Amino acid sequence: MVGRQLSIVFALVVCVISVPGIAEDKSDGSAKPKRPVFQDHRPDIKKSHVKRVTDTYPLSDQENRGNWAPYEPMTDEFEAETLDAEKWWNHNPTWLGRQPGFFYRGNVSVSDGKLHLAMKKEEVPEMPKDRGYHTYTSAAVKSKTTVLYGYFEVKARPMNSAGSSSFWFYNSTDDWWTEIDVFEIGGRAPSFERKVNMNLHEFRTPTSDTHWSVGGVFLAPENLADAYHVYGLEWDEKEIKYYFDGVLVRSGPNTNWHQPLHLNFDSETMPKWFGLPKDENLPSTYSIEYVRAWKKK
Repeated sequence: MVGRQLSIVFALVVCVISVPGIAEDKSDGSAKPKRPVFQDHRPDIKKSHVKRVTDTYPLSDQENRGNWAPYEPMTDEFEAETLDAEKWWNHNPTWLGRQPGFFYRGNVSVSDGKLHLAMKKEEVPEMPKDRGYHTYTSAAVKSKTTVLYGYFEVKARPMNSAGSSSFWFYNSTDDWWTEIDVFEIGGRAPSFERKVNMNLHEFRTPTSDTHWSVGGVFLAPENLADAYHVYGLEWDEKEIKYYFDGVLVRSGPNTNWHQPLHLNFDSETMPKWFGLPKDENLPSTYSIEYVRAWKKK
């Protein structure tokens, strides 16, 4: 029995040490996540202008040196009259939004070749006020499938209010919950008008229930809500890279993001971060001209 117990203990120790992203035990015996170090690049976007030659490949890789092939399940030019119900939910089926803003299906629309997510100062009958939702409606679009690794590119213009405009990936199960935020933008939130906020979260895994994140900011040359820009994420088993208008702005090792994730667009009220939107800035709209996805051949 003693020998068997020692074998079990030894096996557990080996498992903990060998899990990627986990450092040595802390003095209290709990596992401490190893946080990857990301590099923030500071390119001059105007001087680093990338010319698009073809829509077939990512803006940052027009010669297709990465050997990319289109991935249709998460590609959409939004040229139909309505949202493609085979690819997308016009809401988030597992989340009602960040209080007080309520994800309202009526705020999702497709027109003029674009997907639109609106934020309004209004209350609707579906809004559960007993759960903290009031005053504002917002919007969410979520992919019906998940994806593991690839290149993802959107051309978008954030809303011109303190409501957030976001493009992100996540999946939450009983034992595994991770997230990749390509951007969270407060287009008219004071001091956030030019900031592309990028982040990586780990909430829980089979070996850890400690929430931690690795964030960064790219400062654009102009207010982001004034124009459409191209935002890209390159995500593989070794590295994660962020692009702005085809130029690399942030990169680092992929130590912990190996879970299939849903693709999301949404707008949220963020009282503690961006502040609540001013009445005179509502309604406001976050518009996406396209989302394109590729996988390695």
